Amino acid sequence: MADTADPREAQGWATARTLAEALPYIQRYDREIVVIKYGGHAMGEEALAKLFAADAVLLKLLGLHPVIVHGGGPQISAMLQRAGVTSTFVDGLRVTDAATMEVAEMVLSGAINKEIASWITLAGAEADVRGVGLSGKDGRLITAERTTRTRRNPDSDDEEVVDLGYVGEPTKVDPKLLLALINSEDDYIPVLAPIGVSAEGDTYNINADTVAGAVAGALKAKRLLLLTDVQGVIGQSGELIRQMTVKEAGKAVATGVVTGGMIPKLETAVAAVEAGVESAVILDGRRPHAMLVELFTEHGAGTLVRA
Repeated sequence: MADTADPREAQGWATARTLAEALPYIQRYDREIVVIKYGGHAMGEEALAKLFAADAVLLKLLGLHPVIVHGGGPQISAMLQRAGVTSTFVDGLRVTDAATMEVAEMVLSGAINKEIASWITLAGAEADVRGVGLSGKDGRLITAERTTRTRRNPDSDDEEVVDLGYVGEPTKVDPKLLLALINSEDDYIPVLAPIGVSAEGDTYNINADTVAGAVAGALKAKRLLLLTDVQGVIGQSGELIRQMTVKEAGKAVATGVVTGGMIPKLETAVAAVEAGVESAVILDGRRPHAMLVELFTEHGAGTLVRA
């Protein structure tokens, strides 16, 4: 056995052992597509954002094809506040008039999208891995239609339709542009803002989780990673649920084990698996290298949803 009295030498042996143990997982994902929904606090902190970009580059250099879909709700709220525009929400969805949509597109497709793409390009400069910023409006990537919601009127107890404005749902994802970047001889990582366009040319803001699930389904991705601000799906006893079937996920929602903001994430994971994604994982994006732990270690780092 090698002498590891020197801490630096011991660290080198530990790194080599980790790489050797990761080989089966690297082979499992070789030339496979992994769609990553990136958002929450991990996106708002520069140090974590740079780590995320470096991990995305590492995935590409290990033979995977990462496709990133990002959110930006807090950044939109901050910009609207600076502009003196007050936001209202219905069931967690921002009511988006024309002025709000203009700001949302500027923040999502402009500032955030290009910053993430730039961090990736900087992290991958030596190997010439480049981030490419896109929105669903590019190349007819995401066709959307207006979201409709109903709620019960507390005065009359009748169901009434709520007009959310320019909030949309994807009706079609055309992956040709993404596949062209994925299959290029050069190393590109697509970075997609959750903006879609209707058949009539209207622009819609779409929930980023929903977009990530729809894109993963259209690409028949190996994995969908939903990076969030919690560890994963927590059971009734406070423990992390490491794996769930689609059926178990539906039961967890129906019985109230899963509540609040975790419900739409779990629904997105289920929809992606039903659309052909092998499995979807909800994990804590605030933890450095969470994607690497999930993909390249035995136990993973979150809640995996499978068929």
